[in-house]
Amino acid sequence: MGMHTDTERCVRAVRSKDARFDGWFFTAVLTTGIYCRPSCPVVPPKPENMVFHPSAAACQQAGFRACKRCRPDTSPGSPEWNHRADLVARAMRLIADGVVDREGVPGLAARLGYSTRQVERQLLAELGAGPLALARAQRAQTARLLVETTGLPMADIAFAAGFSSVRTFNDTVREVFALSPSDLRTRAAPRNAPPSAAPGALSLRLPFRSPLNPDNLFGHLAATAVPGVEEWLPHSPDGVGGAPVGAYRRTLRLPYGHGIAALAPHPDHIACRLTLTDPRDLTVAISRCRRLLDLDADPVAVDDQLRTDPVLAPLVDKAPGRRVPRTADEAEFAVRAVLGQQVSTAAARTHAARLVTAHGTPVDDPEGGLTHLFPSPGELAALDPGTLALPRTRRATLTTLVRRLADGDLHLGAESDWADTRASLLALPGVGPWTADVIAMRALGDPDAFLPTDLGVRRAARELGLPSTPAALTARAETWRPWRAYAVQYLWATDSHPINFLPV
Repeated sequence: MGMHTDTERCVRAVRSKDARFDGWFFTAVLTTGIYCRPSCPVVPPKPENMVFHPSAAACQQAGFRACKRCRPDTSPGSPEWNHRADLVARAMRLIADGVVDREGVPGLAARLGYSTRQVERQLLAELGAGPLALARAQRAQTARLLVETTGLPMADIAFAAGFSSVRTFNDTVREVFALSPSDLRTRAAPRNAPPSAAPGALSLRLPFRSPLNPDNLFGHLAATAVPGVEEWLPHSPDGVGGAPVGAYRRTLRLPYGHGIAALAPHPDHIACRLTLTDPRDLTVAISRCRRLLDLDADPVAVDDQLRTDPVLAPLVDKAPGRRVPRTADEAEFAVRAVLGQQVSTAAARTHAARLVTAHGTPVDDPEGGLTHLFPSPGELAALDPGTLALPRTRRATLTTLVRRLADGDLHLGAESDWADTRASLLALPGVGPWTADVIAMRALGDPDAFLPTDLGVRRAARELGLPSTPAALTARAETWRPWRAYAVQYLWATDSHPINFLPV
């Protein structure tokens, strides 16, 4: 059962205004008819007037409106969906990716391999709301963001947020926020005026649970950036919040078009600017940026577990809150993982850049040096292996992987079962444990993926006095479960490799 069933613990969190629990549960107040996040700044209600729900959608289903002070609809996502691979967790990841809006509940169920009735029953049992209600809550949040931070006409916002009609949009906004869309825009105008940005760009803040150490997160993305697809700008472009450091930028392949995301770390949020060719991709783009930066993680739970090992404890205490740098495109990362087998970071970037130049889709980027979308499996399926400057065996591995992805025989996405997908990867010629596990860690988001054969991990293990053979290190790492992917970040951080440092 979820945390919302532990009334005493929930009351303590609300009384202490503990922001760590934002997104874990929501507080509905019987006397006012509103629902809040645990850290709401208002005076906490009496315990007998509080009921707790596992999702914003469940609160809305029960007739409660979102608090205007704490804006519970903008809480970080529940970390439950990050460390689980069961049906409910995979469904929630797909809903966040906009699948219900694009394909309906039957499409969601088909991706999961279950009947619609089974999906609805399990979501309702755990979250107090079915897939349609959960998707509706997400549409309301997207609509609010567009209303408050853009000057788009309300009709355009309605369809961009995924509503089927302007009337449904108006009714939902009034029901959820107790304000009309126009009133929302009027109230937000003085404090939420977006900074100057290029036409068509949307600036927003991505919340996270503290602490967040940006060094290895942005350092890894910048050090491994594929030219033309990704870049690090030393100074944040206008509209990315004036961060004291620079911004990571990349192109995004999205359901209705493409986009460019610029992401910059701040102490209490990630400044994000999105430029989209189709506003209907906003929800998906936000979801993929959050997944890329692992923003829904629970760093306190992770670090508390890793601190139980006396060898890891000093590393955690020195720089807590490390995240796992992930990806905005699972298939792209799988291709890059194969290109990176047994070569340096620089060589892997060079191989990937050649693929991008030869097969990627060109894009315009007036603000930087982004030139292409990374080629899709379909675009790579026809490539001539002889044009690849790779050993013959690795060429065969790459072409087999691309063909399996393009044919749909191999699925890498939010709906993937981690164990089954890892087994499917290992069945491919030339894909060994390191490749399968790094894909599981960074593409699939498995928080317990481990890399005992990785050279950086083994070097760190030797320096720290940990077993350095894969079998012995894996046995020692049992106490780090279910957070071994995060332990890898702390082990990597003992090295002076550029992936561990923010670029200057």
